[in-house]
Amino acid sequence: MTDPYINLTKEDARSILLMPDEELPKLLEAAYTLRKKHKGNMVSIHLLTNARSGNCSQNCAYCAQSGQAKTDIDTYELISCEKLLQDGYLVKEKKLARHCIGLSGIRFSDQEIVAFASEIKKLKKESHTPVCCSIGFLTKQQAMILKEAGVDRINHNLNTGRNYYPNICTTHTYEQRIANINMLKEMGFELCCGGIVGLGEKPEDVVDMLFEIGDLSPKAVPINFLIPIKGTALEHQSTAILTSEYCLKVLCLARLLNPRSDIRCAAGRELYLKGKEKWMFYAVDSVFASGYLTAGGESIDSTIKMIEEAGFEYCIEP
Repeated sequence: MTDPYINLTKEDARSILLMPDEELPKLLEAAYTLRKKHKGNMVSIHLLTNARSGNCSQNCAYCAQSGQAKTDIDTYELISCEKLLQDGYLVKEKKLARHCIGLSGIRFSDQEIVAFASEIKKLKKESHTPVCCSIGFLTKQQAMILKEAGVDRINHNLNTGRNYYPNICTTHTYEQRIANINMLKEMGFELCCGGIVGLGEKPEDVVDMLFEIGDLSPKAVPINFLIPIKGTALEHQSTAILTSEYCLKVLCLARLLNPRSDIRCAAGRELYLKGKEKWMFYAVDSVFASGYLTAGGESIDSTIKMIEEAGFEYCIEP
């Protein structure tokens, strides 16, 4: 019998997100078949450091660091090398898979990139761990400086579907994001590219986003579920759609459309999937621990325990 989840069309994918909850076990089994084939029983843990916080010129509706948000967060320029190294040592000590580093802002001066690259060089020398940076739009020259410093992967999320994007951000375009990603791919960077679910979009917008991500063939696909933050444009956004069943359907669809990628359940897992970790790992092989830039998260030790209790193995990324 033909597998109904092979060669999905967009209509098929939309039907998955809208399927009755009682059909979810079959979907989980299909996702697990691919997950086990390409990722075995392993789960990698990533640590996220907020290296530059707040004062961003963009108006992304979900983001606490947007210059138009009225949030009570710490704001600072580039963190000290000592703090970055401290997190790097933690990644090394806990044998985590990768050190992910985020910098608020859309563009940086060459001087800022050179200063950051200098810190990356020290970090790589001390920790020797893989590094992924989320750092807005780069010029080719800036990207090369970071590559030479030891950054092997860049995160640049699409965040939502192309048609819905103007509802989330108007200070830059979806096309600019795609162009930046394609430039980085051409330069030989590994790509981390995902999105956020629960922004008020329709299921077809989630489908469009996941198909476009699949076309980009990223190494990692982080899926975030919106946590409305007071002071942001989406602080009153309803999250009623984000039942654990719907979140699992999204994660399974991400796996089906990106079978060889790391599917990472990022922000929102502690809120929407607590107690459902066993099922989450049928699709997911990667998680964050200790927080998400401006939001807290489950500790590293608790995350390791959660993985093992779900019957999976905590591993270092190869």
